[in-house]
Amino acid sequence: MYNWILWFHILSFTSWMAVLFYMPRLFVYHAENINNEGFVKVVKIMQKKIYLYIGVPAMWTTVLSGFYLSYEIGFGGNGWLHAKILFVAIMMGYFFSMGHYRQKFLKDDCQKSGKFFRIYNEVPTLLLLVIVYFVIFKP
Repeated sequence: MYNWILWFHILSFTSWMAVLFYMPRLFVYHAENINNEGFVKVVKIMQKKIYLYIGVPAMWTTVLSGFYLSYEIGFGGNGWLHAKILFVAIMMGYFFSMGHYRQKFLKDDCQKSGKFFRIYNEVPTLLLLVIVYFVIFKP
């Protein structure tokens, strides 16, 4: 059973990361083309579908399968696991911040620039590097 849950966890995590990488790019395009009404209308639909229909389920299936895997290997003295969970929690916070910005864009009330979102777009990459480091090297 463990290997099947691990397989599912990796698939869920991959889907979640795709959203974490792509959604901020949509924010960049949205912010930089705010006066293009037709474009904005399409991007709002894309943002909704990616966030709600792919991102939310992928995040929760990643978290739930991750908790099962953590339980199976034991939460105990695994400092690397505690660190990984901390960075996953930070990633969840980032994901929810994407939901916040999506709502701001939906209401045409986001004042952030394309440059802000270009920098914001780098956060998931840094978190991914740290999380995978803990999983592989288990320091």
